Amino acid sequence: MNSTRNDIILHTELPGVERYGSGKVRDVYSVDGKLLIVATDRISAFDYILATGIPDKGKVLTQLSIFWFDFLRDLVPNHLLTAQVDEFPAPLPRYRDQLAGRSMLVRRARMIEIECVARGYLAGSGWKEYQSHGTVCGIELPRGLKESDRLPEPLFTPATKAQSGHDENVPFSAVVDVVGENLARQLRDLTLSIYSKAAKYAETRGIIIADTKFEFGFAGDQLILGDEVLTPDSSRFWPADTYRPGGPQFSYDKQFVRDYLESIHWNKQPPAPGLPEDVAAKTSEKYRQAYRELTGRSL
Repeated sequence: MNSTRNDIILHTELPGVERYGSGKVRDVYSVDGKLLIVATDRISAFDYILATGIPDKGKVLTQLSIFWFDFLRDLVPNHLLTAQVDEFPAPLPRYRDQLAGRSMLVRRARMIEIECVARGYLAGSGWKEYQSHGTVCGIELPRGLKESDRLPEPLFTPATKAQSGHDENVPFSAVVDVVGENLARQLRDLTLSIYSKAAKYAETRGIIIADTKFEFGFAGDQLILGDEVLTPDSSRFWPADTYRPGGPQFSYDKQFVRDYLESIHWNKQPPAPGLPEDVAAKTSEKYRQAYRELTGRSL
């Protein structure tokens, strides 16, 4: 196991378990026809994995996803089987120190190659497109909107999955071309239903979900929600008490990391730099705070 002080886990090593793949944050293993997803403490910025991990980040991503899977269970089935290490098949329980709190045993699914994005507010790439064309993903919006304004209604703004670099926003017609009209409509309606339910709940907890992305797949013939759900890595969470449209908002995410990297004038080319301890600690606290605010629990 590659870890550092404070039990930061950057990479997992599970001898005797087949590694299925690794992403920017997650290590995935194949176990008895199922998948084990382990959220590490790696953090990426500007499309590069940084040399420094964020304490408890992987646990926040996993535990918050589990919370939302349960919250949404009446609306959409999901891929989670168990997150209890004692219920994992052998030899996984022997690796408890790497897996506890940050891993999920899930059903295999044929994932749909579309990022299903819901936007309730005008931010990020949506704001940039609106400034240039008055649209978001080709959807025409009223004139005169400001950055971070609440949209007249939530929008389904899909994106194509990119293996490297940023995902590309595409119009709804492009989703139809990929998956057919019936499934495209189903993905759109389900994405907006999930977003609406989660956003209304989050408002009661003092958090605005500005936008978020979901991933869906098929387990057999059943359409299910997979990957991570409504975390600081997949969503923009804004504190409601500081929300002021007309500019960028304070977020429960890696803004401290981005700000630091901009301050040192990194050229955004490898090798990616490490982070000072205080920047990592502040970022860790933002992730933990998002979990506390949304769930009412301590990590």
